[in-house]
Amino acid sequence: MGVEERVATLLSTAEECVGGEDELLTLLHRNPRPICFHSFEPSASGRLDIAQGVGKVIDVNKMIRAGCRVKILIQDQRMGGDLNKIRATGHHMIEVWKALGMDLDGVEFVWSSEETNKRAHEYWPMVMGLARETKVGRLARYILHPDGKNVMVDQLWEPIMRCADILFLDLEADICQMGMDQREVGMMAREYSEHIEGASKPIFLLHHLLPGLKEGQQKMSNSDPYPAIFMFDNEVDVKSKIKKAFCPVKITEGNPCLEYIQHIVFPWVGKFEVLRNERSGGNRTYVTMEELLADYISGTLHPGDVKPALAKAINQILQPVRDHFKKNYDAKVLCNAAKVSVRFIS
Repeated sequence: MGVEERVATLLSTAEECVGGEDELLTLLHRNPRPICFHSFEPSASGRLDIAQGVGKVIDVNKMIRAGCRVKILIQDQRMGGDLNKIRATGHHMIEVWKALGMDLDGVEFVWSSEETNKRAHEYWPMVMGLARETKVGRLARYILHPDGKNVMVDQLWEPIMRCADILFLDLEADICQMGMDQREVGMMAREYSEHIEGASKPIFLLHHLLPGLKEGQQKMSNSDPYPAIFMFDNEVDVKSKIKKAFCPVKITEGNPCLEYIQHIVFPWVGKFEVLRNERSGGNRTYVTMEELLADYISGTLHPGDVKPALAKAINQILQPVRDHFKKNYDAKVLCNAAKVSVRFIS
């Protein structure tokens, strides 16, 4: 894979590249094996939504194919509670990625509790240095809290510590992948890196945020199991959730069903198959999102066509995870340790 193709592969994981394509091209010419930083915070509920599961595997495997070494920081220290249970949840998440086919040979998992405890004399001065350089107004914009009087102090610390995680990880994260909602953290890290001897400005690949299935829900929530698809939803759960999902006729903007097709189904399967009788237009296989959107806008493709096809595609994607946790004893043990409820395991 040539450098230009590698750049294109990396950019395909992002909605925005902070640093720009030229900076990414320069990096790959200078360093053929850059380090890409991901982070993941285990959910207190133990739930892993489809973006955190399937979406992360799509992005990580693309980065490995593009020649990157990937480090995933498991943020087990900032959640509070029993650290052993939190770590069990983290190991359970890794098992999900394994079942999905993440190329684990190209991934190093790093636990924030271990790293910060080993090098606390480096980490906490960096956190305090970032705090001295950052105004409260900037942090408030990041957390988007509607009432400034009720902002908790730990909410203000959150972006500072996320930024420190990026810069602290051996000072060698060349590329960082985060959601679009983390853009401010990326800008802070790039600015503060200028104050650290030997550090380079990391490039940020900001990925699209998959919305919830309700109308106007811009981001999925682990606290609400109904308008999101989770990795341990069974076939009936998936069909029920997609059936109730917001999917307005001929409207593509803000349509979560179409976003699931674009950001999950097409990257994973490479096509989208619609099965219907001849009177409704017959079967159709879409190989590009553009042709699907054109048919949807024209009314040739109806929500009644999209929803069952989407539910079927998602169930096919999730099936290897179901099979793995149903048949593999060690995987079942991880589920029990993380206290994750999995209805398809007997």
